[in-house]
Amino acid sequence: MRIVPALFLAMAMPAVAGAAKPEITREPGQPQKPGVVHTVRAIPEACARLEGMFSGDAAQPYRFAAVKSSPNCQPRARFVDFAKAQPSDAKGWKFNDEIRVPNASCPSQVAVVRVWRKPGAVAPPKLDAQGRSRIYLQEASEKAKQGVAPQVPMYAAEMKLEGACKK
Repeated sequence: MRIVPALFLAMAMPAVAGAAKPEITREPGQPQKPGVVHTVRAIPEACARLEGMFSGDAAQPYRFAAVKSSPNCQPRARFVDFAKAQPSDAKGWKFNDEIRVPNASCPSQVAVVRVWRKPGAVAPPKLDAQGRSRIYLQEASEKAKQGVAPQVPMYAAEMKLEGACKK
């Protein structure tokens, strides 16, 4: 009789072990009221803010978008479309963060936003004889043509809805 539960537990262990853990761990967010736009997460290096809203619409119960945080912001990273990038560990992406946002009017419904990060190889240029960090257009364009341009860090996010509200 004790062998069956142990066997079931052993079969379930690989599924748990294979689940990726995010670089950032956090508690679930504050429950959000339907119709109120809220910030899910800010990504300052990409000049982006992830916004969401429980709509109450059965066809699209949660609206999610990445918006520019400021018109004057100069990004040091790119925010890319999740569907096009298809981030995975095998492609050099890191599972960065998981944000869980409960619906205030329906606690069983939770928006889950997963953020992926692909590290880049960007470093400021070395200082010249005058102690200044400079980028020369001709040198930079020649390096880009040769494919030697440094890779900029990238971010991508996906949103999934867990649970449902019954009316």
